[in-house]
Amino acid sequence: MPDVRSLLRSSLVWPVLALLALVVLNVVVNPGFLSIRLQDGRLYGSVIDILRNGAPVLLVALGMTLVIATRGIDLSVGAIAAISGAVACVQIAGSSQESAAATAIVAMSMALAVAVLLGLWNGFLVSVLGIQPIIATLVLMTAGRGLAMLVTDGQITTVNNPTFRLIGAGFFLAVPVAVLVALVVFAATAILTRRTALGMLIESVGINPEASRLAGVRSRTIIWTVYVFAAFCAGIAGLMIAANTSAADANNAGLWIELDAILAVVIGGTSLAGGRFSLTGTFVGALFIQTLATTIPTIGIPAETNYLFKAVAVIAVCLLQSPQARGALAARRSSTRAKAGVA
Repeated sequence: MPDVRSLLRSSLVWPVLALLALVVLNVVVNPGFLSIRLQDGRLYGSVIDILRNGAPVLLVALGMTLVIATRGIDLSVGAIAAISGAVACVQIAGSSQESAAATAIVAMSMALAVAVLLGLWNGFLVSVLGIQPIIATLVLMTAGRGLAMLVTDGQITTVNNPTFRLIGAGFFLAVPVAVLVALVVFAATAILTRRTALGMLIESVGINPEASRLAGVRSRTIIWTVYVFAAFCAGIAGLMIAANTSAADANNAGLWIELDAILAVVIGGTSLAGGRFSLTGTFVGALFIQTLATTIPTIGIPAETNYLFKAVAVIAVCLLQSPQARGALAARRSSTRAKAGVA
């Protein structure tokens, strides 16, 4: 019994159970939901689609996890994703060798460089000027779409480059490249934050920035770094989104992905108050968000209600994770048992 109680107190158990519940619901509605087939050397199936479509959300959520761990927030990641895709597509479309691999490599490098610069800007506003993160990143969230529209001249820019398309819709060893890229970034982030002192420094800054500064931790550098990393992840996600359709749509690319990322982080058990964070929880949260987005139209509910169900799911998971809610529920159960014993 004590083991069960300790398990229920884990921040991962409820997101995992919620994800399993969604999977069961999908299997009931569509018995072939979990089936995966190999066709023309590529894996296909609903699960593969969820993993591939969820790769950009996972990438953005990884960066968001570290930002939130420092008591911050980054609302500009969707705009950065749109700018990244716009820069890459405009560069490819304007090249005299549009379909060349070198053109795609240069374009993607330029897009990621722009994303890093935008991350440096966000980090500068937050860590150096001391502007509240929600205000500092709201500036770029608002202006970023306009910047992406400026890059594309307000048009949907289409490209024809097999190398560029590979990152969004390609396969390697039968697995979608987008999934492999997201897993590589996830593994690298986990190693850097859990096998080095970086993770501890991030948590210390999130728990108490002033105490960390007095202890010799360069909190300004840490905060600056996580915003750059979040922008870098958003840049990769933007490339995936643009490459999947071979087009840059400044209005819709990465639209509301910042909300999906925040939801994934919260569902995964990372507190918005900063401090301890869980990359594994974020991974589960991202899978939950994408599975939920797939489930809603599958069971016949209009896709427009997507965010309503996401909000309900987040509230439910957060209540289950809340010590206050669990304490109140436990007290109610004890009171009920006591009354039953008296009776």
